[in-house]
Amino acid sequence: MKRSTRLGSAAAIAAAVALAVAGCSAGEPAGTADDPITLTFWGSYGNGGNSAQQEVLNETLIPSFEASHPGITVEYVDVPYDDLLQKLTTSAAGDALPDLVRADLGWVPRFADLGVLVPLSQEMDDFQDFADATYPGVLATNLYDGEYYGLPLDTNTRVLITNQAALDAAGMDAPPATFDEFEAVAAALEGTGVTAFADGGLGAWNIMPWIWSGGGDIASEDLSTSTGVLNSEENIATVQMLVDLYQAGQISTGITGNSGATSTSEGLPGGQYASILDGPWMNGIWESDFPDFAPIYSPVPAGPGGSVSVVGGEDIVLTASSKHQEAAMEFIRFTQSEEFQLALVPTGQLTVIQELGPKQVELVPYYSVFTDQLETAKNRLAITGGAEVDGILNTELTPAFEGTVSVKDALTRAAEQIDAVLAKG
Repeated sequence: MKRSTRLGSAAAIAAAVALAVAGCSAGEPAGTADDPITLTFWGSYGNGGNSAQQEVLNETLIPSFEASHPGITVEYVDVPYDDLLQKLTTSAAGDALPDLVRADLGWVPRFADLGVLVPLSQEMDDFQDFADATYPGVLATNLYDGEYYGLPLDTNTRVLITNQAALDAAGMDAPPATFDEFEAVAAALEGTGVTAFADGGLGAWNIMPWIWSGGGDIASEDLSTSTGVLNSEENIATVQMLVDLYQAGQISTGITGNSGATSTSEGLPGGQYASILDGPWMNGIWESDFPDFAPIYSPVPAGPGGSVSVVGGEDIVLTASSKHQEAAMEFIRFTQSEEFQLALVPTGQLTVIQELGPKQVELVPYYSVFTDQLETAKNRLAITGGAEVDGILNTELTPAFEGTVSVKDALTRAAEQIDAVLAKG
């Protein structure tokens, strides 16, 4: 997932957690048939009415884990995605967190900062073995202040999705593989009534694949500054390319927040748009709403920095207030297994384990492009203020697209404000 919402009172949560942790024992035995324990696990596998994921979890995976771990019962509680963050925040303040959480990757730094999560890199003696098996960009979403507070659970990324009819109209045999080809498609579509590209915003989820592929970044590696990085010559050139296409009418106004613009999910199969960036879940949407549409999946167009996309998905984290941390870590280990990872692939979950990529593609062939894209995909800023950064990017870049400020000035203003967010950690 890519959405995020502000947390509640940090002070109240931290105080409650400190009291809870004081009474916990991380070393408590993992449970036996004679001394059973129950782990509570919260998540949003059923988000959007996706019953298939819940069924696999509840009817196949949890029973398999329980069978191999006598004395441990896992009680999964499904919470709608839009409600889960608030429920976690409220529960943390009231000392009522579950043992385990399937957390949006953007939430991990926030809760780690509040002290409500266990640093798995400290507490799991085999943590590095599991960490080394995952995609680097996905693993990095768990890093906060030098420690890893979770392990990747499932992942996704964005790739270019193209309409064959639009390629035919542009006289192209294949989707654009480079920035130059992307611009060439746009030029060829002038006067056809087809817009070359569409997206739904200018936040990090939207703009970072272009910036990374253009050879730039949003902040320094140590997350100390954005100034001098976001407003680099590389980024000015990349964003200027997009601005020029927007002003030529070849990027949909939806990218600057026009609520009246045709959605990407309808505009691509409907023939209004030639291409979008989106994830593996779109196939299921189009199968029901546009059964005759055959999407073409290809990597993000490559610029000077190569073809680089953005990481999405969820991590599994252990709460500091759990009274059964050893047993909970056993379940975390199970989620990294081939059994767990591949069982959920047909339901729309991409595996986080690199070596399982080929088996994933055998199960769902069109995942091949997504699997390859994950090799270079990167995570957004691992900071507590990720939502603020998205707001800054949208606010400052929109005037550049509309032509009221220069790209350089827009990026400089955004960088200055992101510096302040970075300073807060």
